[in-house]
This record gives sequence, C-alpha cells and structure tokens, in this order.
Amino acid sequence: MKKLVRLTSTLLAVLSFSVWADGVDSLRQHSLDKQEPAAELKDFPKDNEDVELSYIHQPPLIPHSIRDYGVNKESNKCLSCHSFKNAKKNNATKISISHFSNRDDQVLSDVSPRRYFCLQCHVPQVEAKPLVKNNFEPAGALSQ
Repeated sequence: MKKLVRLTSTLLAVLSFSVWADGVDSLRQHSLDKQEPAAELKDFPKDNEDVELSYIHQPPLIPHSIRDYGVNKESNKCLSCHSFKNAKKNNATKISISHFSNRDDQVLSDVSPRRYFCLQCHVPQVEAKPLVKNNFEPAGALSQ
C-alpha cells in the first residue's frame, strides 16, 4: 500500500511540474524546448588586462574567448597556459596555490580534483548589456 501511495504521489508531482513548466520563459525570451549553441562572445577586455573584482574571494574572470576549450577528465586546455609550468612563457596568470589543496587541506603535487574544472567558478567577461537591471555595488574594500 505504501508503495502505491508513493508511486501515485510521484506521478502527480511529475505531472503537475510538467504542466507548470509549460509556461516558463527564459530571460532572453527564447524557447526552452530546445537548446541552440550559444552565440559567439565578443568585446572581451584587452588581452592580459585584469578584470576588476567585485567582491572578496571572487574567482578571477576570464578576459578571453574560451570557445572550443576542452575541459574534461582527460585534459584541461586552461592548464596549457595557466599552470605553474606554462604561465610565465605564455604571459598568463598563474593558477592560485589554493587550487593544490584538497578538502582536508592537504597540499597536493598537482591541481586538486575539486579545482580541476575551471569553468565551475571562472567565467568569461565581456562588455555586454545586462539582461536584468542590476544595482550591485562592489565590496567596500574593492570600490574605488
């Protein structure tokens, strides 16, 4: 009997969600039924120019295109320029030493698996019109 009740409530939840989700729109007013490739980003800051941070501990923003960068469990294109070994010869920002510690604060000899997938935290920055109104002010210590 309990299984039947659970199954019925699960089916009702799924059906009600699908009815509710039918009228959801995206901020860009595109259909959410299919996903098309993102448009090519343009207007990146100048190469090798740092993008100002907006809050304490903000992951640095990426000031260049990352189109077709491969970041998967086999390889990480970001490390070809930003690793300790390659940063100087590529005139790139070196990854933070914090990326070498695991969750138990043990220092590893290579990038920690929890910090390996750069795009979880670091995102490209471009000069673009905001999608929604934003009154955000930088943290006091960072404001000019």
